[in-house]
Amino acid sequence: MPTGPATQLSKARDTAAGPIMMTTLTGKKSGVSAKVWVWLPPEYNDPKYANYGFPVITLFAGGQSNGYNTWTDDQLPIQVADAELSKEGKAHPFIMVMPVQNLISDEQRALDCSDIPGQPKMGTWMSQDVPDFVRANFRTLKSRDGWGLMGASTGAFCSAKLALEHPDQYKAAVPIDGYFKPDSLDWKGHDAERLAGSPDVLVGQGKADVRMLATAGGGNPPEANLVKAWVAKAAPPLKIDYYEQPGGKHLTSDFKKMIPNTLQWLTQNMAGPSA
Repeated sequence: MPTGPATQLSKARDTAAGPIMMTTLTGKKSGVSAKVWVWLPPEYNDPKYANYGFPVITLFAGGQSNGYNTWTDDQLPIQVADAELSKEGKAHPFIMVMPVQNLISDEQRALDCSDIPGQPKMGTWMSQDVPDFVRANFRTLKSRDGWGLMGASTGAFCSAKLALEHPDQYKAAVPIDGYFKPDSLDWKGHDAERLAGSPDVLVGQGKADVRMLATAGGGNPPEANLVKAWVAKAAPPLKIDYYEQPGGKHLTSDFKKMIPNTLQWLTQNMAGPSA
């Protein structure tokens, strides 16, 4: 059950599968204040599920995502897809949480979902404050088996990084068409810290017992080669499945096509609602 205290949420927009709500979350542990969107599946408010906890997936957008998130609009209508697949018994009804990733629009000064020395503690906000907010406000599963991550492009980097850094918190992650080396200019002078949190390094350390699905677009050979090379570095107990979208490009319109498959993969690798 929610641990409280409850946060006041406002409606950001309606979808065919219910409203997407929004709040500005000021993290107690990080001090970061930024927007978070939340969608609850139709089953959440069904009396039959009144005593059930639900699995949670956190979604990260591409680009800077400073104040916006492509998972909250018609570009990536994952909420409608999940509601339809859930009715068909093909996907869990997931609570979806969609936080911003950066506080400014300059891509060269990205926060890399990290606690870069001297910069806002975005890594702490994402890995601690956002999950604390979710547990405070919603019925969730206690076990990490009910917590997953997914993101596209820049968001793929974030989903891979957070899963590898916090395997005690997350069971599964889906980095869609990602890259895996931190590249913000704000890391200058902090190479040791940059490498310590690099998915390109973490993937081979053999410390993360998580499952991942890494994807690449078959129409973009450099990207496919980059992702395949990263997957090949995976050291047990980490296990990474690889999927190459036939003819896929690094485009939101192609990310959209993969939503049903990614939701079903997450369903196969995460726990479902339980009382």
